[in-house]
Amino acid sequence: MGLYDRYLALRQRVHGGDPPAHVALVLTERDLLEQGAYDRLERVLRWAFEYGAERVTVSVSVLDEAVVPTLERELRALDAPRRVAVRAPDDTEPVEAPIQVNVGLGGKGEFAAAVRSLAEDVDDDELDPEDVDETDIERRLVFPDEPDLLVKTGAERLSDFLIWQSVYSELYFTDVNWRDFRKRDYLRAVLDYQNRQRRFGR
Repeated sequence: MGLYDRYLALRQRVHGGDPPAHVALVLTERDLLEQGAYDRLERVLRWAFEYGAERVTVSVSVLDEAVVPTLERELRALDAPRRVAVRAPDDTEPVEAPIQVNVGLGGKGEFAAAVRSLAEDVDDDELDPEDVDETDIERRLVFPDEPDLLVKTGAERLSDFLIWQSVYSELYFTDVNWRDFRKRDYLRAVLDYQNRQRRFGR
């Protein structure tokens, strides 16, 4: 670790603010097609847990469905610091794992599936429409947990991943591309988070 990285790590450790307990990373299939991309992901996951995260959710947006099997295979082979659950677009059941990786399931599709499930329960007289609230939707989401910090590399544009869950998340954009993402870039994101005053919509 370089001198500047050590300086940032020290600043993070002595900072009075809490680090993000749940970090979300938004990637694209192109990011993972770069040479060394999976090694980089392994390193970033290790940094996340080293600097206070308890959970990490990784989203991989996919334009070419043909690459999904390859992405799933490589992601399941990660040498990660915690147990990994890889979710494909057809996986609709929530899962518990410290590291959750989403491959190609967008937030719009996830939300639509939750609404369909609610409609089916109402149609079967298992749920009164007047009683439906946000918890009923959240229980039906594939990724029910809300991230504290959502990191997007490469540009200030989000995919539709976690559109329900990230409504009160702190968003961090960096123009550093995934292939160039370093420890100092991750630490900057964490320090930026620690310096913010979270309002949760208030």
